[in-house]
Amino acid sequence: MPSLSIRCVHVLCFHREEMISILLLVVLTASVCAGSSFLNVRQTSYEAEENRNIMMEWIFTPNLTLTSLNIYCAFWLSDEISKTVYHFVKGVEQPESQDQQFAGRVHFDQNDFTKGNIRLHLSRLRTEDSGIYQCEVFTLYEGGVNECSLSVTAARIQPTAEETQPASRGRITRPLSWGTIGLLIGLGLQSLQSFPP
Repeated sequence: MPSLSIRCVHVLCFHREEMISILLLVVLTASVCAGSSFLNVRQTSYEAEENRNIMMEWIFTPNLTLTSLNIYCAFWLSDEISKTVYHFVKGVEQPESQDQQFAGRVHFDQNDFTKGNIRLHLSRLRTEDSGIYQCEVFTLYEGGVNECSLSVTAARIQPTAEETQPASRGRITRPLSWGTIGLLIGLGLQSLQSFPP
């Protein structure tokens, strides 16, 4: 009988170690797929006014060489449609893949990439720039995806110089009509006649 209990304990221990290995594999796979430990966004939402500039930022584990770094930033119109904002493959920018909406308005400093920073500088904002911006970063060994949102509001109309002047008190601020001028002259002449010479 003792040999049966030894076999049971051995089988239970084997299954226990196997289960721990499977759990570790699931947890590690989930963290790599989610990319949460590799790529993070500095701020989840941004707000700006039309015609202004903005910088959106992602942070990742620094990579020593740009030649093993791939970066893809996209602007999502819907769950299925996106526009390329920026594409960087193994140390080389890919300007031909950039969507016309962002042409000439996007800037990245590649020196930031080696420090683990992706700073998307977007200039001359338009209301149609509002939406979700997603950045993907991949190296030889790891990768991640993260996103943030941008809300661009219409520019406020600047008030004219007349609108910024304080209203005068007790004075007529609109031009006088000819009828009003005639009435004032008539009243003035009548008041002069009431005084003795």
